[in-house]
This record gives sequence, structure tokens and C-alpha cells, in this order.
Amino acid sequence: MKETIKNISTTGNNNFLLIIKGSIISIIITIIALIVFSLILAYSNVSESVVTPTVIGISGISILIGSILSSIKLKKGGMINGGIVGLIYITLIYFLSSIIDKDFSLDLSSIIMCITCILTGAVRWNSWCKYKT
Repeated sequence: MKETIKNISTTGNNNFLLIIKGSIISIIITIIALIVFSLILAYSNVSESVVTPTVIGISGISILIGSILSSIKLKKGGMINGGIVGLIYITLIYFLSSIIDKDFSLDLSSIIMCITCILTGAVRWNSWCKYKT
């Protein structure tokens, strides 16, 4: 009985670390991709109308990578892990945005981005994760 409780406790701690690792990786990928995108915007004739879709795409891809990495070692519960990675990611991004921009507010594109981030994390590539064993 004690061994079962110990295994559950160890698994829970390990799962928590995987989720945090996936969230951090997602944010690092986003920062790098946004820097590259801002340089492209600054030094080319790319229209500013592509900013919102590109930011949503970068966020989705970042969360997808983070959620895959956080759940690649799991046999089950990957959708929950991925969803939590997406939720942590979007919470941190909006928290940082509200600190940086004093006039920060949520609008329709913000809500779409929140839903996209959480769903992207939850859905992740199941076919990719089949190769984890």
C-alpha cells in the first residue's frame, strides 16, 4: 500500500515538472519566434495586417511543441497535460501583457487566442506521441 502511494506521489511530482517544462519551452519558442517576426516586419514590406494571425499561429505552434514535449513520456493523460500547458502559457502571456501595456483589455481576438492555445495544447499530435515508446 505504501509503495502504491509513493508511486502516485512520484508520478504527480514528475507530471507537474513536465507541465512546467512544457510551458517554459513554449514561452521561449514564442519569444524567439516573435523576435524573428518583428525583425521581418521592421526590415521588409510585410503588411501589418498579418500580425494577429501570425501571433496566433506562433502561439499555437509553440504550445503544440511544449505540450508534445510535456506529454511524450506519458502513457495516458497527455490531453490533460497539453491543455494545462496551454492554460499556463496563455495565463502567463496575458499576465505579462497586462503589466507591459497599461491599457490592456480582452477582446474577441484575445478570447479566440485563449481558446486556440488551450485546445492546441490539449489536442497535440496523437500520432506523434504514439512513437514515444
